[in-house]
Amino acid sequence: MFRFSFYISIMISLMNLSCIQKENSNHSIETETNIHHDSLNPVIITQNKVQIKGGTYTPLYGSDSQRVTVSDFQIDVYPVTNAEYLVFVKANPQWQKSKVKKIFADANYLRNWKNDTTLGDNMLDNSPITNVSWFAANAYCKATDSRLPTLDEWEYVAMADSKDIDARRKANYNQYILDWYEKQNTYLHEIGKTYQNYWGVYDMHGLVWEWIYDFSSVLISGESRGNSAKDQDLFCASGSLGANDLMNYAAFMRYAFRGSLRANYNIQNLGFRTAKD
Repeated sequence: MFRFSFYISIMISLMNLSCIQKENSNHSIETETNIHHDSLNPVIITQNKVQIKGGTYTPLYGSDSQRVTVSDFQIDVYPVTNAEYLVFVKANPQWQKSKVKKIFADANYLRNWKNDTTLGDNMLDNSPITNVSWFAANAYCKATDSRLPTLDEWEYVAMADSKDIDARRKANYNQYILDWYEKQNTYLHEIGKTYQNYWGVYDMHGLVWEWIYDFSSVLISGESRGNSAKDQDLFCASGSLGANDLMNYAAFMRYAFRGSLRANYNIQNLGFRTAKD
C-alpha cells in the first residue's frame, strides 16, 4: 500500500508540475529547436544499431481505435557513453562545460566532469553519459549523422522484454521497472548489464532515463496530438483518466517525468541514445 501511495503521489506531483510549466512557458520545443547552433564538426562513433521492424501499438494514452503506427527505423543497442560524448565535445568545443551557452544547458551540465575534457573520478568510460540537456543530445546526434528517437519509437522498443514485442501486461515486466525506479546511482553502472530485449537492445530500463526528440509532446495518440485543448488535459494530472491501463504505474512515472522537463535541463540520471530512419 505504501508503494502504491508513493507512486501515485509522485505521478500527480510531476503531472501538476508539467501543467504549470506548460502554462508558464513562452516557448514550444519547435521554437527552441530553431535557435541557432554553432556549426558542428562531424564525429565518427562506431555505435552498434539494430533494425527495428515497424508496426502499430497502443500508447499509454490510447485505445484500439487510436493505435499509433511506427515505421521501420534503427536504434542504438546501448545508450551513448561517457567516452563517446567525450569524443564529441573534443571535436566541438562549444559543447564543453565551460563554453556551452546557458540557453542550451543549465548549471548542471556535465557537473561531475573535472574539466572540459576530463571525466570525474568515479565515472567510467563505458557508463552512460548523463547531465546533458536535450539541446546537447540533439547536437551530438547531428554531429554523428543520427537523431533522437521519437516518443513512439522509444516506447515501441521499450515495451519489449526478452521474449515478447509487447510485455506491458506482464506483472514481472512492470515490477522490474518499478524496482529500478527505487534504486540509486544506476547511472554509474556500465552499459549492457541489463537484459537484452526482443529487438536486441539493452538498457531501455534499468540504467538511466533517456531523452526523446518530442519529449514535450507527451501526447499520446494521433488524434490528441493535433488537439491543443486535449493536449492541456493530458499534461495535467486529470489526463491520467484517459489512460488505457490505470495500473501501469511504471509508464505513468515515465510520461510524468517527461512532462516535467525543459530542453535545457541536465539531470543526473538522464541520458540518451541515437536513432536513424
